[in-house]
Amino acid sequence: MDFVTIFVALLALGGGGYAGYWYRKKQIEEKNKDLAEKTEKMIDDAKGKSKEMLLEAKSEAYKLQDEAKKEEQRRREQLSKIEERLVQKEGSLDQKSDKVEKLKGELENKVDSVKKLREEVDEIYKLQQAQLEKVAGMSKEEAKDVLLKKVEMDAKEEIAAAIKNAEEELKKEADERAKYIIAEAIQRCAAETASESTATIVDLPSDDMKGRIIGREGRNINTFEQLTGIDVIVDDTPGSIVISGFDLVRRYIAKVALERLIEDGRIHPARIEETILKVKDEVNILIKELGEKALLECGVTGFHPNLVKILGRLKFRVSHGQNALKHSMEVCFIAGTLAAELGADVTVCKRAGLLHDIGKAVDHEIQGHHSKIGADIASKFGLSKDVIHAIAAHHGNPAPESVEANIVAAANQISNARPGANKDNLDAYIRRLDELENVCKSFDGVGKTFAVQAGTEVRIFVEPNEIDDLESVKLSHNIVRKIEHDLQHPGPVKVHIIRETRSEAIAQ
Repeated sequence: MDFVTIFVALLALGGGGYAGYWYRKKQIEEKNKDLAEKTEKMIDDAKGKSKEMLLEAKSEAYKLQDEAKKEEQRRREQLSKIEERLVQKEGSLDQKSDKVEKLKGELENKVDSVKKLREEVDEIYKLQQAQLEKVAGMSKEEAKDVLLKKVEMDAKEEIAAAIKNAEEELKKEADERAKYIIAEAIQRCAAETASESTATIVDLPSDDMKGRIIGREGRNINTFEQLTGIDVIVDDTPGSIVISGFDLVRRYIAKVALERLIEDGRIHPARIEETILKVKDEVNILIKELGEKALLECGVTGFHPNLVKILGRLKFRVSHGQNALKHSMEVCFIAGTLAAELGADVTVCKRAGLLHDIGKAVDHEIQGHHSKIGADIASKFGLSKDVIHAIAAHHGNPAPESVEANIVAAANQISNARPGANKDNLDAYIRRLDELENVCKSFDGVGKTFAVQAGTEVRIFVEPNEIDDLESVKLSHNIVRKIEHDLQHPGPVKVHIIRETRSEAIAQ
């Protein structure tokens, strides 16, 4: 019973599976059929669209082909026109080339004709020259020399007049410019016009003070002279004694110390020594203060302290009636202003102007000219080469090689030439004028010479038979150069050559 049941169950299960299989297969076939129909429909639709696109593409291709053919036709027409133009131009060039060849031939013929004419003219000229030489009795070169000499003689007066006019015009322009610049520089510097000198006379309250200064057996005066290095001259002059010495700082110390001793009244060796030492310390401080004050007033900085002390010593130095420190400050101001007007280095000019006479502070201790000593001092303290050269060249030896050096030299001359700046004794003054006249007399053709205007002008009368107008111009320049080379003159010297006309030049 159980076996039959199992068999029937299995049979039923197998039949149900088979029936399900065939049902599932039928569903799949129907689905596949639907898919095939959809696919075929899509293929048919695609074929229809592709045909339409192909037709559109062919139509567009035909249009592009037509446009390309039209463009090609247009370009061919343009090329044809260009070709026609080139052909026309080529023909025109051929015609012009023929004309050029023709003109060239004509020109060559004309050149040959000109050459023949030139040869004929040369022959005629040579024949004429030979005839002229035969008639004149002199060669061509001799006739040329005669003609040149005649032209030179005729043109001398015109040349002299032209030179004089040119010199006067240049001189006028230069003088106006120089006066303007110098006036601008001087008006900014207010300097004392009275000359200054260091006093060496000490006033006494009474003549009895002379004995107290001398002391018993001269011990006071001997002590004073040994400590100061200064000579004290006690003579018969009432109410004063004279202090003499080459070192102005020592002389100043001696003067101040003696005045204090006289004022104090206690004069003996110990008191003399104490007073002198105290005054020396005060003077050393004063010298430094004077140097610093000069730097401050001039607006110059960066100097070594020892160089400032040397600068302060110039306060006790007098040269040509001027106080050396005031003169140096004045040159500093003028040089700085001139440099500003001319576009030069103002700092170099002011430094060199302030230190140009620094050598005078120690020239009694060191041999040599103060400009050389000053340059050595500036070099020792590490100043620039431009400043050192300007200091060394401010008297023209060596010659100034820079604008700044020339400015410092000019400022020094301006300061020395102002009213009251220079004092010259009578013998030196007369000797300088004699030397100036003798230099002018040393030239041939000079008759008389007269130095006038305190040696700033010399008038020279020449022999009119020996010196003509052109030679007088040359003579004035030659005399100027000799004055500049042989003489030491404090300022410009104007040279007048007097004949029928006057020619002049200025020695700077």
